[in-house]
Amino acid sequence: MVRSSNYIATPPGSTIKEQLTDRGMSQKEFATRMNMSEKHISKLINGEVQLTPETALKLEMVLGVPAKFWNNLEAIYREKIIKANAENVMDADIIIAKQFPYNEMSKYGWVPGTTDAKERVINLRKYFEVVELSLLNNKQITRIACRRLAITEKSDLALLAWVQEAKIKAREVQTSPINIKGLVSAIPEIRRMTTLNPEEFYPKIINYLSDCGIALIILPHLKGSFLQGASFIDGNKIVVSLTVRGKDADIFWFSLFHELAHIVLGHVGLANGTSDEDEKAADKWSEDTLINSMDFEVFKKNGDFSEKSVIEFANDQGIAPGIVVGRMQMERLVKYSMLNNLKNKIDIKIS
Repeated sequence: MVRSSNYIATPPGSTIKEQLTDRGMSQKEFATRMNMSEKHISKLINGEVQLTPETALKLEMVLGVPAKFWNNLEAIYREKIIKANAENVMDADIIIAKQFPYNEMSKYGWVPGTTDAKERVINLRKYFEVVELSLLNNKQITRIACRRLAITEKSDLALLAWVQEAKIKAREVQTSPINIKGLVSAIPEIRRMTTLNPEEFYPKIINYLSDCGIALIILPHLKGSFLQGASFIDGNKIVVSLTVRGKDADIFWFSLFHELAHIVLGHVGLANGTSDEDEKAADKWSEDTLINSMDFEVFKKNGDFSEKSVIEFANDQGIAPGIVVGRMQMERLVKYSMLNNLKNKIDIKIS
C-alpha cells in the first residue's frame, strides 16, 4: 500500500486475500490451485509483483471473478501508485524549493516568475534538468570546484542555481578542444592583463580561454551564496564562472586565477568535488602566480608599505597595484581601510 495526501494505492492482493478469507482457503492451497509458488502468491497479495493478464485468467478460473475485474483493479492500483509517489515527491520538492533564492533567480530571468509552490518546483526541475530536486544531492550531477567565503545549506543551493545558469550560458559559447598545456602557456599573458582596463582585457581573456577549451561566464551574485567563482567540466568544455561581487578588481583577478588553478592542478571534474586541501592549493597557486612569492617576502621584509613603494613593487611585478594591496590587506600587513585608492573597480558586462 502506498499513501500520499490525496491517494491510497491498495494492491489487488488485498481483494484476493479477502476472497481467501471468505472461503476459508489457505495461501498454500490457493497457490496449488493457481499452479504458482507460495512465494509468488505471497508477493502478489502484498503487491510486490504485478498482476498480469495471465494471472487474471487464472484468478477467474479459481475464484470465479472475471479476469476483466482483476485487470482493471491492477490498472487502477498502478495508476494510483504513480499519482501517490508523484505527490509525495512533489511535497518533498516543495520543501527543497523553498530554500532556493527563487525570487532573485526570477529577477535575473533564470526561471519564470510565480508564487505557486508547485509551479516553482516544476520550473526548478526544468531549470536543473532533473525529474526531482532531491537528485541535486547526487555528486555526479553537481561536480564543481568553487571559491566561497562561507558554507551553509542555503548557500549550497544558491551555488547550485548559480552554477546551473553558468552551464546554460556556456552552451552558447564556442570553444576549441580542451588544452591544459595551452592554458599554462597563456597564464603569463593573462597575468599581464591585470594592468589593463576591462574594455581591453576582457575580450582578450575570452579569446585566450576559448582557444584552450574554456568558456568564461560572468554572472550576477546571488545573495547568500557567498560565491566568488566556480569551475567545472560540461560536455567537451571547461566552464569558469565568476561573479563581479563588489566589483573590486583584485578580487576578480584572484578569483579568476583561483579557478584557473583548479584547472591547471587537475581539480576540475573530480568525482567528489574539491577538498579543503584542493582549495588551499588553488589559493596558493593563485597568490604565487599573481605575485612572485620570493619577491613578496623581500618586499615584506623591507617594511616600506607606502603608496610609492607599493606602486614600484607592482610595476616591477608587471601587475596592477591593487592586487598587491589586496594581498597586503589579506595578510594583515596593512588595514583594510588603507591604500584603497590603489584598488580599481571593474564593470564587466554580465553574461
